Amino acid sequence: MRTDIAQTSFFPLGSDEVAQQRLFVQTVYAWMTGGLLVTTLAAWATLSIPVIFELSLSLRWLLAIAMIGLVIYLSARIEQMAPSTAKALFLLYSVLTGKTLAVLFYAYTAESLATVFLITCGTFAATAFYGYTTKRDLSSVGSFMFMGLIGIILASLVNLFLQSSALTFATSIVAVLVFVGLTAYDMQRIKEMYATAAQNEARATNYAIIAALALYLDFVNLFLNLLRLLGRRR
Repeated sequence: MRTDIAQTSFFPLGSDEVAQQRLFVQTVYAWMTGGLLVTTLAAWATLSIPVIFELSLSLRWLLAIAMIGLVIYLSARIEQMAPSTAKALFLLYSVLTGKTLAVLFYAYTAESLATVFLITCGTFAATAFYGYTTKRDLSSVGSFMFMGLIGIILASLVNLFLQSSALTFATSIVAVLVFVGLTAYDMQRIKEMYATAAQNEARATNYAIIAALALYLDFVNLFLNLLRLLGRRR
């Protein structure tokens, strides 16, 4: 019996609710940070090896489709899959993102990439802190942000044909606002995920992974849109 508990227990035995919630949030951020590190290394490796860069460039649409498929699969099957599978798929997604972003990063100077990254970190941290500490229910904000996200996707699809710099600029501004809002919303939602994880410790790691994926996507998309607005091209 004790062996079973040891295998499925996520939270230390005897820990109080505050400590458990803190551990869950720390786990989420550890995986998110790990994912960003893997993405950075994958992007650096892709940029450093011409053959891999050319391959990533030629397969960029296939990579994008694979990434969308991974997010959908992870979101739909997270409660059924083994924790090891959830971890592996999250890391795979991080690698694919790095290979995809390398093509975009090539167009910008290293200085502007570093500057925008620091701005993104500050914006994300402040927004996440607000989302975690506010007493206001952000459910309505989340719904509004998801509507905005759909609008951004549609505008981006239209702009594939129009190739309008003005539409790109406007879409990027709206996208920054949307992902700032989603960061606060997702951070608050982590509290709800903790409550679910506390009732099902065998799947607590899975909940932490899907929460990390949500914040990872918020961070990456916030960074990309700030880069379009503030980045300096080569």
